[in-house]
Amino acid sequence: MTTAREAGLVACRRCGQVEVISAPHCQRCGSALQSRDERSLQKVWAWLIAGMIVYIPANLYPMLITRSLGHTSDSTIFGGVVELVELGSYDIAFVVFFASVVIPIGKFIAIIYLAISVQRRSILNMHQRHKLYEVIEFIGRWSMIDVFVVAILSALVQLDSIATINPGIAAVSFALSVLFTMLAAQSFDPRLIWDASRNTE
Repeated sequence: MTTAREAGLVACRRCGQVEVISAPHCQRCGSALQSRDERSLQKVWAWLIAGMIVYIPANLYPMLITRSLGHTSDSTIFGGVVELVELGSYDIAFVVFFASVVIPIGKFIAIIYLAISVQRRSILNMHQRHKLYEVIEFIGRWSMIDVFVVAILSALVQLDSIATINPGIAAVSFALSVLFTMLAAQSFDPRLIWDASRNTE
């Protein structure tokens, strides 16, 4: 099978327009054309490491700070899941745990796997790895569910001295972690997966 690169063509990653490989810009949207992003893996590792670093305080510090009748309490992500389980809200606890713990850690592992496999020029499971990349791209935005919940509660529960809910520092850290992992996924050039089966540099 002949690839677009071998045929002297390149596709715009923004609008999909196909141009000759020597064209500097897309005629449709004006974006810069590049057959391969040579710095793709560098950007992937940089964004991924930043995301993993800020994910640590997102789990150690409070996500919500609740003040009710002079009493102040705070809860971390995992602490909030435990409280939901104790209250019998198993379905909500599962959603929060899945969106705040399983998905972020799963994305870290998946991006690391894709980056290492490309660096080692592995030719195994190329179709599956491309599907894995598409899954990471799709679910990235849904990791923000915790931040959305905190934002909604903070906006709705503001009853002065009776009860208030404010976001903790973990909310900012978690939002940054999700943002950085999304940027890591977007920086990954999936075309590099297929280059391992070719004698191209």
